Amino acid sequence: MRRLGKLSQVSFANPGHPYFLFEMNRVTAFALLTAALFFHPAARAAEHITLKNGFDLICDHRAADGERMRLYLDASDANFVDVGADEIVAVEHVDLPRETNIAGPSHGASSDEAKLTPQAMHEMLAQAGEAHDLDVDLLASVIKAESGGNPHAVSRTGAQGLMQLMPKTAAGLGVGNSFAPGENISGGTTYLDALLKKYHDNLALALAAYNAGPAAVDRWHGVPPYRETRAYVARVIREFNRRYAARVAAQRQVASVAGGR
Repeated sequence: MRRLGKLSQVSFANPGHPYFLFEMNRVTAFALLTAALFFHPAARAAEHITLKNGFDLICDHRAADGERMRLYLDASDANFVDVGADEIVAVEHVDLPRETNIAGPSHGASSDEAKLTPQAMHEMLAQAGEAHDLDVDLLASVIKAESGGNPHAVSRTGAQGLMQLMPKTAAGLGVGNSFAPGENISGGTTYLDALLKKYHDNLALALAAYNAGPAAVDRWHGVPPYRETRAYVARVIREFNRRYAARVAAQRQVASVAGGR
């Protein structure tokens, strides 16, 4: 049985509206990007906040509250995060691009890659899982959460392909073309395997680091208290449990039929 072949459900109360999207980067945990800003096409102007701890946060606006600074994540004032006023080292006006999803074959993808079938996907996942001793259903669950299975997906932060690799991360993993499914899956699996080893096969922590960056996990000594990250971890593990349960049920059915002969 592959590593992480069975896990108990991890859940978080009321994950709600995502506060942040972190750029996944193997070297640096760059940029907390506000997902809420992108839900409104007109919300283009924002502020780029640089913090002492090395994080960059993009917010809609801010307001002082005693010794704290409240950073609002959208124009409604409903979503915000508080930081110490002395933690802010720089503020810069930015104009945010609209979210881009690439639906058609491009970026050097071959015609075969543009026609990725479920069987071809499974074979790639099986090969990557075999190389790193990881369960195929775990990899499939990560891909579903990251890109919905779209090899040409591009996130708001620039993450690319099936497992949503940032360009610097992909380069560090030796991935030459993140839109080539085989390369992307190989690189993403290698990265996930490294995170699992770093966190001693604690899947929740590894997934949190995949989403928010290892620096955030290390800083909070666990899954960071970011709604988007917690929702992501719960979503992947829930999907993994579902897939695993379905696989076990199918195996039992086959065994039952074979035993009745």
